[in-house]
Amino acid sequence: MSKTSEMELVRIIMNKNSDIQTIILKEKFGNRFLSIGIGNPEVNAIKIQLAGIKPPRPLTHDLLKNTIHSLGYRVNKIIVTKLENSTYYAKIIVTSSNKKRKEIDARPSDSIALALRVNAPIYVNEELLDQVANFNV
Repeated sequence: MSKTSEMELVRIIMNKNSDIQTIILKEKFGNRFLSIGIGNPEVNAIKIQLAGIKPPRPLTHDLLKNTIHSLGYRVNKIIVTKLENSTYYAKIIVTSSNKKRKEIDARPSDSIALALRVNAPIYVNEELLDQVANFNV
């Protein structure tokens, strides 16, 4: 597995004139930043979780969390893995109680919304950070 850096969500930049919003991840033990454009539904799911709002019925990312748990797995971490043709890719890493590990292909926005719901760490591949990270945002 590739070397990764742990990140934290530090900022959401809203653009009222666009369907794409920007989330900013910062290296937890460093000074690099990664900005990722995400859609309005995903940014709203992230904002709802950050605000501590509990909807009366499960939203999509809550449903995903509940499904993973009901199948006997827990989310260990998410990893933003690569950038290809202007699209970021991520993996959700889950393990079962008997240590069976699975990697689930996902969009970074959905992965981050899920990670926030289950308090899982967010990582980015070092190679990707070396390619696209900023040192100030």
